[in-house]
Amino acid sequence: MKVTYVMSSGERIALEATDGDTLMRTAIVNNVDGIIGECGGSMMCGTCHVFVHEPHLAQLPEPSVGELELLDCAVLERRENSRLSCQIQACSDLDGIVVTVPGSQR
Repeated sequence: MKVTYVMSSGERIALEATDGDTLMRTAIVNNVDGIIGECGGSMMCGTCHVFVHEPHLAQLPEPSVGELELLDCAVLERRENSRLSCQIQACSDLDGIVVTVPGSQR
């Protein structure tokens, strides 16, 4: 499936994600700047914060309480479309998903 990461500079990075991998893992394996993933995807650090564009935001399951708590502590203020990319698994339903990477995760 295709995922596009929009950098704070406006640069767009389109990648192929393997079904079942998270968007965080896809970003890290492909050296996408701005997705740090310090905790390796165990939802403990919040350094994989992204802003999910519609229409795919509506297709995602609701964030867990733990995810919302981490997003509340993120460097940039949480928005309605804020998610942790470690909690978004690549699948055919999300083909073409676009996420914006915040300018800073720390």
